[in-house]
Amino acid sequence: MKSDIVFKRAFNEALDLFGELGSGEALPSEHAIGRQLGVSRTTVRKVLAALGERGVVSSSQSGFFATGSATRRFPEDQTESTSDQVERHFMEWMLRGDARPGTLINERELARQFGVATTSIREFLNRFQRFGLIEKRPNSGWEFRGFTETFARELFEIREMFEIRSARAFGSSPVDAPLWQDLERLKREHTQLLAEIDSRFRDFSDLDNRFHRLVNSAEPNRFIDGFYDIISLIFHYHYQWSKHDERQRNEAAIREHLTYIEALQSRNPAIIDLACRAHLRTARETLFRAIQT
Repeated sequence: MKSDIVFKRAFNEALDLFGELGSGEALPSEHAIGRQLGVSRTTVRKVLAALGERGVVSSSQSGFFATGSATRRFPEDQTESTSDQVERHFMEWMLRGDARPGTLINERELARQFGVATTSIREFLNRFQRFGLIEKRPNSGWEFRGFTETFARELFEIREMFEIRSARAFGSSPVDAPLWQDLERLKREHTQLLAEIDSRFRDFSDLDNRFHRLVNSAEPNRFIDGFYDIISLIFHYHYQWSKHDERQRNEAAIREHLTYIEALQSRNPAIIDLACRAHLRTARETLFRAIQT
């Protein structure tokens, strides 16, 4: 199952990669494609074979070539692991349901809504229980407990130190690193969302989450990774539970993201540091305003 997800994700990313090539233009080597997509050569060959069957690429003795043809992508829910699906659905449920401290969480109901097994929901909730944000209630499911200002302040310090470090690492990444293509795709998504902000402003939550995860992926840390779910819940969703001026706040955040993205693309450490700190400062102010209301 995991290998199938890796293949489908690589397939979609390959479509973006090869879509920038003109018809008849040669594809990079299998090794180069694997490095850009972050997958093995075995997966690259599987992707190329699938693209060949769909007429997106053609092959000859000298290698593979783009044809300029289009094909359908795999749906997003087929390129995510079960745990990622549960996290995304749970965050959307908390945000759109306007969950507050005291909200009861029913494992079976969430499993039905998300289309996953109850055990997947339970595993996800167990990760939050140790922080005291979610409490298991005997015979009545789970209860969302919320968090204090002190808790948020301590966690913000961790986020700030890690993201500044990650942003610097991002800017010094090799020019052929897959991170840059992922960043360019997110930039286009931000621009599109900004153009449709009046009707889609609530879609910013998912985009916000994916952008910051990408930045942080530039400097992997197994210990921070273990805390990222809780960081995501608080900093990428909780501050948006305040519905006052939500559209305006999200529009401002999108514009800050675009400035942040341009700073990363400049590869200038000073510009990156300035944009990162400015955005984190705004996020901090927004979060604590939400807590106090």
